[in-house]
Amino acid sequence: MPERKPSTLGALKATGYAPRPVKQEVRENLLERLASGTPLFPRIVGYDRTVIPVLVNALLAHHDIILLGLRGQAKTRLLRSLPTLLDEETPVLAGAELNDDPLRPVSARARRLVQEAGDDAPVEWLPREARYNEKLATPDVTIADLIGDVDPIKAATLRLTYADPEVIHFGIIPRTNRGIFAINELPDLAPRIQVGLLNILEERDFQIRGFPVRVPLDILMVFSANPEDYTNRGNIITPLKDRISSQIRTHYPKDAATAVAITRQEAWRKRVGPAVEIPETVELLVEEIAFAARESDLVDQGSGVSARVPIAALELLVSNLERRAFLTGEKPVYPRLVDVHMLLPAITGKVEMVYEGEQKGAEVVARQLVGAAAKKRFAGAFPTIGREVGTPEDKGPFAPIVAWFAAGNSVTLSDEQPYAEYEGELKRIPGLWKLAAERARTPQEQAFWAELVLEGLHQHLKLAREDLDSTVSYKEMVKFQLMHRASRGESHGDAN
Repeated sequence: MPERKPSTLGALKATGYAPRPVKQEVRENLLERLASGTPLFPRIVGYDRTVIPVLVNALLAHHDIILLGLRGQAKTRLLRSLPTLLDEETPVLAGAELNDDPLRPVSARARRLVQEAGDDAPVEWLPREARYNEKLATPDVTIADLIGDVDPIKAATLRLTYADPEVIHFGIIPRTNRGIFAINELPDLAPRIQVGLLNILEERDFQIRGFPVRVPLDILMVFSANPEDYTNRGNIITPLKDRISSQIRTHYPKDAATAVAITRQEAWRKRVGPAVEIPETVELLVEEIAFAARESDLVDQGSGVSARVPIAALELLVSNLERRAFLTGEKPVYPRLVDVHMLLPAITGKVEMVYEGEQKGAEVVARQLVGAAAKKRFAGAFPTIGREVGTPEDKGPFAPIVAWFAAGNSVTLSDEQPYAEYEGELKRIPGLWKLAAERARTPQEQAFWAELVLEGLHQHLKLAREDLDSTVSYKEMVKFQLMHRASRGESHGDAN
């Protein structure tokens, strides 16, 4: 049978229990994990050599911390991982409001309970999950929410005057005593509310209205913020910045492989339904869309491009493959490049545009980002497209492909085509299927690479592409331009 935990103050004393501050508790548990080699934050990917070492140093130094980073950089997840560094359970006085330590009660009610009951005062055991609280900072947050206020109903019910500490209703921060409290998006707190945090961070106590209440809090304070707001001219008052001991910068994944690992962990892919196969090269292409957005002049880089973009995009890709499986009966179903254009809703809703991007339109910009990602994947797998491609002097691997389109041929690809029809369209193009075979393990992957070649030639202005709903047609560039101008009523002299 499991050992029975002490349920009274006297029984707890008999075990030799000794209180320790929460920051010391975190430090000692962290040192144990470091010594044993146990992973510190298993679900945090890409921070092993950057954010986590800095965070560890801050916690070992007993620092309150703030994570500075753009949206979608796992700031909240990292903060919510900190309670794993607390003890599994800790003793508190039963009925106390502030998680009072049985040997060191701080609230008036807890001290009175110990005075009246002595060693028979009841003890409860608080799990580590209950010792973490957080608050999203919004302009309507009040001091009463965070710290507390006088409760007139309590005063009337208990027949107490407002001078009695028992009439205080404590806020969420005091109720997290002996735990970890997080405030997300700190700059959104009104300056007068930020002032209320100064004593908690420095002197570790607080006051409520006119009460001379000095309750020493044992708490680890952690915050998150956007770096654009965290400046001398921003929305965080200087004295509060000065009291947060460590400022830690987060970041987006440094490379596509790390980004793929994050998306694999987070995206909902294991579903009940048709078998869906997504090769790594397609996963990398989806990640490159986010990387392209983070480099685009049309995207607001101050707002950031969240890691949720590729996560949502991959989930939409799986859904599109499921839909095609039911339409065509493919088993299993593999992705096509044309499928990627069905991911635009995951991009347009999460990427903030600058003025020029808004003028172009969110969907146009999203298509450009998809094209930039495809161009990068193409450049990493196929020979460089030089100026000679498409000229009579061209003897390279793309020559028969461009020549076939120059002869007036075209192909039309759709995400709803049966695979045999889709593959047949691609095989019509001389040299394309063989060129794609060098990088594929299955016919379905070969078809994807073949389509990527066409998109690469389009991105290098060797082929024209026309989008209509979920259908893509590749054509010869010059004739397409002439037809397009004719449809707008332009003459040959208007070409420039």
